[in-house]
Amino acid sequence: MLPASSCAATLSVSPWRFLLSVIAAVEALNFGLDHLAAAARRRGHGLVLLTADRSRYLHELALAAPGSLTVVDVDTDDADRVLAVLRDMPGGVAGVLRMVDTVSDQAIHVARQLGLPHADPAAVALLRDKGGFREHLRSHGLSRVRSQVFDPAASSAADDLVPFLDFPCVVKDVAGAGSRNVWLVRDKEEFSDVLEAARRSVSLGGRPLTAETYLIGPMYSAETLTWDGQTRLLGVCSRTLSPEPDFREESASFPVALPDALEAEIREHVSRVLASVGYRHGFTHTEFIRTAEGVETVEVNPRLGGVVIGELMRRAAGFDVHQALVEMALGERPALMDMVPPPPTGAAAVGLYAPEPGIVASVEGGPTLAKHPGSPRLYPVQDRGSRIDSISDQRGLVSIVLTEGETAELALHHAWSAAGKVRVRMVPDVTTG
Repeated sequence: MLPASSCAATLSVSPWRFLLSVIAAVEALNFGLDHLAAAARRRGHGLVLLTADRSRYLHELALAAPGSLTVVDVDTDDADRVLAVLRDMPGGVAGVLRMVDTVSDQAIHVARQLGLPHADPAAVALLRDKGGFREHLRSHGLSRVRSQVFDPAASSAADDLVPFLDFPCVVKDVAGAGSRNVWLVRDKEEFSDVLEAARRSVSLGGRPLTAETYLIGPMYSAETLTWDGQTRLLGVCSRTLSPEPDFREESASFPVALPDALEAEIREHVSRVLASVGYRHGFTHTEFIRTAEGVETVEVNPRLGGVVIGELMRRAAGFDVHQALVEMALGERPALMDMVPPPPTGAAAVGLYAPEPGIVASVEGGPTLAKHPGSPRLYPVQDRGSRIDSISDQRGLVSIVLTEGETAELALHHAWSAAGKVRVRMVPDVTTG
């Protein structure tokens, strides 16, 4: 949290800032700020990023053209403070972007108070509540998965729940992100161990957990755009997870080539899910498992896919997702809803994780990528000197290799090969011994 005294400090000031209204991003995805600023500028607006931690965007800010955006340091958990900052913008605010799960409520609140377009808060809240959403799916005939929401601090949790659980099951934070606080539980003994781990978890913050049936099969994500209740499937992204029991995301490729019948099944399923919760405007990133019995939703993120998924979509299919974000913030039907894309190529990404907890010393091998096919590009996530506390989830991600190819499959081959040429070096964290 930032102290109240540090409510605003600009990094770079757009020459249009005092002449034009702005598009305000209440936090943003880690990558794509340069595309977002360009999209806002094409519509005659400046871009303002409000953030509680500008270090998350150091790579993107280093790439941004001088004066292309303004960064304001503010406690983005505090919707009233964010609102006060935006009301002080000399040119006014034309739209508010909601891109990050943890501050969705704040972004919607600010947009409502400013009389600007915004998503339905009830729909977004339901999608973000993993326990409530799972029960919603089952009650509407959209899932066969059983789930139980419970308080891990309750002394009788194990005895009360075990008779009702299907093992193996997955236990997770109802408001979690980045695969954090997610546990695979195979039997009663492991469930007791998970309860103890949850009670010790500072990041859980006292929130409840949900236990649900473990879905068996490969995971994918459906990238969709919805406007006025009409949903367009932009494509499906492959997802490779680490070996059990962790659920660390290792790689992604876009767009997966699907049989017509399977693509239609996915499109219909996601459209029904979104309609059932009343989600009528915006991007969604729907993770699903293709089980032996059919498609099963894991969760729906009411936003554009995170990390570099927007960049994969831009490179592989020419989708200008950042223009669509700006258009929706202005209350306009995004052109992407009606775009006829050229035949897609492929793009893929592989995450480079720290081999062990500690301090990031270096990421070596980047220069050799210039000789590699697929135009590899290295996207830093953590800077040299960053501390890595855990490598079991996305907190251990240090860098990303992004590549291209004639197809998503070839792009993924390029990405795994290129990632093998890069090494993350760590040194011990002497502050923790």
